[in-house]
Amino acid sequence: MLGQGGLGSVYKGVILPRDIYAAVKMLSYKCDGEEFINEVATIGRIHHINVVRLAGFCSEEMRRALVYEYMPRGSLDKYIFSSERSFSWHKLNEIALGITRGINYLHQGYDMQSLHFDIKPHNILLDDNFVPKVADFGLAKLYPRDKSFVSERALQGAVGYIAPEMVSRSFGVISRKSDVYNFGTLLLEMAGGRKNADSNASQTYYPSWVYEQLIINHDQQVEVREISSSSAVDMHELERKLCLVGLWCIQMKPHDRPTMSEVIEMLEGDVDALQVPPRPFFCDGPGDGMPSSVYDGFLLFTPLS
Repeated sequence: MLGQGGLGSVYKGVILPRDIYAAVKMLSYKCDGEEFINEVATIGRIHHINVVRLAGFCSEEMRRALVYEYMPRGSLDKYIFSSERSFSWHKLNEIALGITRGINYLHQGYDMQSLHFDIKPHNILLDDNFVPKVADFGLAKLYPRDKSFVSERALQGAVGYIAPEMVSRSFGVISRKSDVYNFGTLLLEMAGGRKNADSNASQTYYPSWVYEQLIINHDQQVEVREISSSSAVDMHELERKLCLVGLWCIQMKPHDRPTMSEVIEMLEGDVDALQVPPRPFFCDGPGDGMPSSVYDGFLLFTPLS
């Protein structure tokens, strides 16, 4: 067994007679044969270097399984949350770009729009060369490209990653920008090597803590400390880039967040060209619009399906 999630258990298997390793997801939810085949047919059309490829499926009476390409390096979380830094800042930026391209493809790369709703380090897998691939579409729903939002009843998200509009429509409609919010949290975790919803960490809301490390002077130039260690040394420019892009992605209102194609441009561009995002309301200070205790509810609760 490689792991277990809401949809079922994942096992390491072998595709015969080619003797190729595969990841076999034994589905625990019930669906009829026609529904399953339709879902597989849609997933099978997704082909991108930064998205895990579906190799095939199994269906026998009520037993269903999806067979994916095997990712020998495992998931991203075991590298970014380790006690020792596994990747250079250049490699982390490269991985972030790959994830962005994969999500952007899911959003607009083919004739159906796939919304993931569960983007987190555990669902980013790495191949032999540490190329990142977006995995686990357990919470994703496929919609025609002309649909701009989806029903809240279909949603459920991971604690610490869920976008505000998935809890309250007063923040906006649920859309591709909800995935952008998930991705922004992922970027901040990659930069700091710390989980956003970590019960063992301090009670300070993590993105708020990151924002406080970006000290803005009157010239809008940013003087920073490294957030990934306790030493007060200058922040690497790529660490700063991940933080700034991540903070743009987790803006409260969906229309204030960039699209994934815009995120690609931001990550490919020069860090000095990035503007500092507006001060989010989860940071203490005048004009925040809402106390941080209100936002804490978004970390503790997820909407019922």
